[in-house]
Amino acid sequence: MKLYLRLILASFLISHFTLVFAEAPRVVPEIVDSIPHEKTHFTQGLFFDGNDLIESTGLYGKSGLYRRTLDGKILDSARLEDKYFGEGSIAVGDDIFYLTWKSKKAFIYSRKPFAKKGEFSIPTEGWGLTYWKNALLMSNGSSELLQIALGGFYVVGVIPVTDGGRPVKLLNELEIVGDTLYANIWQTGAIAVISLPSGKVIRYLDLSRKVAEIQRKHPDVDVLNGIAYDGKNLWITGKNWPFIYKIRSSEF
Repeated sequence: MKLYLRLILASFLISHFTLVFAEAPRVVPEIVDSIPHEKTHFTQGLFFDGNDLIESTGLYGKSGLYRRTLDGKILDSARLEDKYFGEGSIAVGDDIFYLTWKSKKAFIYSRKPFAKKGEFSIPTEGWGLTYWKNALLMSNGSSELLQIALGGFYVVGVIPVTDGGRPVKLLNELEIVGDTLYANIWQTGAIAVISLPSGKVIRYLDLSRKVAEIQRKHPDVDVLNGIAYDGKNLWITGKNWPFIYKIRSSEF
């Protein structure tokens, strides 16, 4: 029954994606490679640090920060206290910034090796995090991205994200490539490709069928979430997925 319900949900998400995101064009990217992913990791943040992947995970009592190789070897890790639900993360300089979900708090870790250095307040829930134009760029599940100054950690700007003039909500994990932002849209198989600073969605990467395929084979997985750029290609994964997938560079 659980598998049956997941297949219904996957079909709904494909049709829901088609109906809601009607303005910007859709691109169905080709998956060209994959690497193993720890299925116990409820992925919230993903980014490259040189040849290593940095991943932050969520859930109360299971949230942590991991440095890993492409073949899955864990090189370093740090755990949040059980009372915190971890979210997105990003490295800036010698630091890694790691959001929490509902605690209105973010933590600062040293980049290598991981060691907690401090914390700061955030004004809303924390979802996804990246770095653009000398400020942290944070999503919170709404259609607005908050620009947060380093140092004082106050909001210096807000970027509304729209498609055809309509707000695009549920923005989640973030990855920046130049002035182009890639954002998972929670509970869909879609990644919004957003032009900055306008906030306009220029296209969607439609991974709905890949999500449905993975859910058929692995009924215990959760949603698509996690985008990392290696300098040439995008890599994507999901919460508790068994693999991280490489997307052909010409298709994003």
